[in-house]
Amino acid sequence: MKISLWHRWMYHAENSPERDAIVHWCADGQSIRWRWRKLVGEAQRAGQYLRSQGVRAGDVCAIIVRHHPRFYPLYMGVVAAGALPAVLPYPNSRLHPDKFIEGLVGMSHRSGLDWILTEASLEPVVSRLATGGKSTIKGVLLPFESDWVNSDPVEPVEEVISSAPCLLQHSSGTTGLQKAVILSHEVVLGHVEAYAEALHMSPDDKIVSWLPLYHDMGMIAAFQTPLALGMTLVQLDPFEWVTAPVLLLHAISEERGTITWLPNFAYNLLADRVHEDELEGVRLDTMRLFVNCSETVRHDSHRRFLERFRHLGVGPGHLSACYAMAETTFAATQTTPGQAPLTIVVDRNHLQDGSVSAASGGPVRECVSSGKPIRGCELTLVDESGNQLPDGKVGEIVIRSRWMFSGYRNNEEASKAALREGHYFTGDYGFTLNGEWFVVGRKKDVIVVAGKNLYPEDIEDAVSAVPGILPGRVVAFGVNNEQTGTEEVCVAAETESGTDAERKALRLAVVRAGMQIDITIAHVYLVSPRWLIKSSAGKLSRRANRQRIFDGELDKDKG
Repeated sequence: MKISLWHRWMYHAENSPERDAIVHWCADGQSIRWRWRKLVGEAQRAGQYLRSQGVRAGDVCAIIVRHHPRFYPLYMGVVAAGALPAVLPYPNSRLHPDKFIEGLVGMSHRSGLDWILTEASLEPVVSRLATGGKSTIKGVLLPFESDWVNSDPVEPVEEVISSAPCLLQHSSGTTGLQKAVILSHEVVLGHVEAYAEALHMSPDDKIVSWLPLYHDMGMIAAFQTPLALGMTLVQLDPFEWVTAPVLLLHAISEERGTITWLPNFAYNLLADRVHEDELEGVRLDTMRLFVNCSETVRHDSHRRFLERFRHLGVGPGHLSACYAMAETTFAATQTTPGQAPLTIVVDRNHLQDGSVSAASGGPVRECVSSGKPIRGCELTLVDESGNQLPDGKVGEIVIRSRWMFSGYRNNEEASKAALREGHYFTGDYGFTLNGEWFVVGRKKDVIVVAGKNLYPEDIEDAVSAVPGILPGRVVAFGVNNEQTGTEEVCVAAETESGTDAERKALRLAVVRAGMQIDITIAHVYLVSPRWLIKSSAGKLSRRANRQRIFDGELDKDKG
């Protein structure tokens, strides 16, 4: 079999033509089931349509559409045409069209976008990008308005070699600042097979996902993996899921799902926002794995999720975790399926000083393992001088992988900073114990106060527990104080409290929460619900929210 995504899909269409490839799941019950033969046939037609519109091999086709049943053959059709698909976020209703275009302009320059494939409703906005002379976009296509579904299928480009690029994936970040990663057929397929081994996958597994496909967790783990291995994917609408998180559980129950991936915040959201009367008839005992990824894994989130859904069949062995990023295609580590991730309780003060020791009566932190390296990945830990560190020391995680990117597209400066002699410097702090890898925070987000490293995750967890603060809707960051010569800790937190008296009391409670973990919070910014900005991966962006506050969008409040 030839080594390309397209030939792998053709193999499944020929050998399992009537097997479900993708279930386009809809909350109203109008789900559409794509069987392999029909899916690949329509993808061939989509590829022919794209070539007829001028798309050529090597072109980058940005796809900006909502949850649409014909997205899947369109995406596959881009690959069939020899072009590179790049899924981008669909703008939400709160984003001004000018901001959306500004982000696309930045992305078109940095990522080298050639075509925009979108919906008719977005065409008036996106066309400004192609006609304004601010980018290299060749054109805007409206594939869902065409009649390509009725055309005769033709064979796609056959001259596909394993080292040829097959997709463009963006790292997490705000739209205009995302870094573009090009991945080859060989790398994606190799990673998928290695990761499937780590997860003990079989053809009988059924993936259920609400994750957006512009993020590597949604694109590689939930989308490319089942398609490459011939499993079934059940795909929900991300916008619908955010509105009604219980939909994921209904989809798992109805489709008898076995694996799903969730960022840490989703465990809290499901535990807190799903009511018992929404769970009638729901069972989760077909599930093998709920895989925590994308954010720092929190033991409390796992505990709350397990307690909330234990009566539906969820047990400790169903909880899982991995460490992943677009630069390594996806996963670098994975916990052992069927075993709850290892959790250790360490001295928080020692952790801030760069070492790991058992709790001894002072402030503590529960650290959850992200598992061991998957096949083809090697991880090391280094200090600021690049010296390798032993077990029990905190340092930067460095990865060497067979499934790794070769540099950021059109961004030599960022590539040189991240890649050194074939090693990827992740910018993540972590430590190892007996072969298990623990991730404790982002290097760029660490707050340094009087020489001590403070991890914003610890502060955010403490403040989230304050009554009146919306749990999980907190960001902590540092600001230099020139007078003292060190950083001060700032916290921005969402609340529904409105009166001056309520907000004054809440600021004091936030400061006390910091004192309970031996941290002085100098400034407290109370904001309304949904004020805080998220990155494209759905994570609260500390840097963007810090900038927003100091750009004057919120008056400065002191605790």
